[in-house]
Amino acid sequence: MPRFTEDEVIDRIEAMRRRRPRFTDEHITMAHGAGGKASRQLVEGLIVPLLDNPALAPLGDAARVDVAVTGSTARLALTTDAFVVRPLQFPGGSIGELAVNGTVNDLAVSGARPIALTAAFVLEEGLSSTVLEAEVRAMALAAVAAGVSIVAGDTKVVERGKCDGMYIATTGIGEVDDRADLAPTGVRAGDRVIVTGCVGDHGIAILLARGELDLSADVCSDTRSLWPLMDALLGACRGDLHCARDATRGGVATVLNEIALAAQLGVVISEELLPMRPEVRGAGEILGMDPLYVANEGVFIAFVAADAADAALAALHGVPGGEAAAIIGEVADEPAGRVLGRTQFGGHRMIDLLVGDPLPRIC
Repeated sequence: MPRFTEDEVIDRIEAMRRRRPRFTDEHITMAHGAGGKASRQLVEGLIVPLLDNPALAPLGDAARVDVAVTGSTARLALTTDAFVVRPLQFPGGSIGELAVNGTVNDLAVSGARPIALTAAFVLEEGLSSTVLEAEVRAMALAAVAAGVSIVAGDTKVVERGKCDGMYIATTGIGEVDDRADLAPTGVRAGDRVIVTGCVGDHGIAILLARGELDLSADVCSDTRSLWPLMDALLGACRGDLHCARDATRGGVATVLNEIALAAQLGVVISEELLPMRPEVRGAGEILGMDPLYVANEGVFIAFVAADAADAALAALHGVPGGEAAAIIGEVADEPAGRVLGRTQFGGHRMIDLLVGDPLPRIC
């Protein structure tokens, strides 16, 4: 049996991480929808190779589409999403509000001002019409707050027991802001990593709302439109804002890993700098969960040039929802494609992608 040095083993692991994932599973499991390694294998190993095209290739939150209009070119962004949260209503929001904000936010972190949405409803037989009315009303209010219109849609009904009351699928279109040139490949060593708000609120709120655990805490979902924060950040940074991602499925840890892998740079964060509510931290400790991997619906991660970081932070602090924004780390040349967490005790730990997720159906 051949023997390898430690450096050779590390090099082999890194080479495997850089390779396009292969999908070899015989069946789909809940892990494939959790935003971790299994999700990456499904999307990049099966779906993307079959649908391969230049607009899809970057695998961002929204695709860039240039459309010729009467002699000029409109730079548009297009995104689509599905929402399968349980329960339908939870502290701080509901599936209707979540569907609007989640779609708007994928456009926002791509540097696009949201314009319009479409929505498709999959309704379960027996769903209360009062519940449906409440969720459509929630969508309407969230759309007004986000400055968009819901301009088209579809409705399907499935047999009792075939879905959790209601699923909503949405598509959003936005106009790419001239100030935005965002991509993982734009990230540079020395960039500062900024999180725009407290982490873990949404996922913990959903878990507690299910009532399956003998645990209570005053935690609300952070669902909100992120365009006002992105607009302020673009105004303060312009070309010094290199990349942004909203930290939904898989949380902050997954976003950082995706960017580190795409840029082939290292990301080092200080865990003591993470803005986190004591209730979320406490619930995570009791449940044995790391809030870094818990979904958020009103937080994004930004990679900003070091010289612009203070201005970026000041701009975020001046916008509702950005009061807790903080610089949590920086980008380094090494370890390429990896994320390290500097612990409160002065050591480091590897923060990797998860295979599964302890919180299914939360966004």
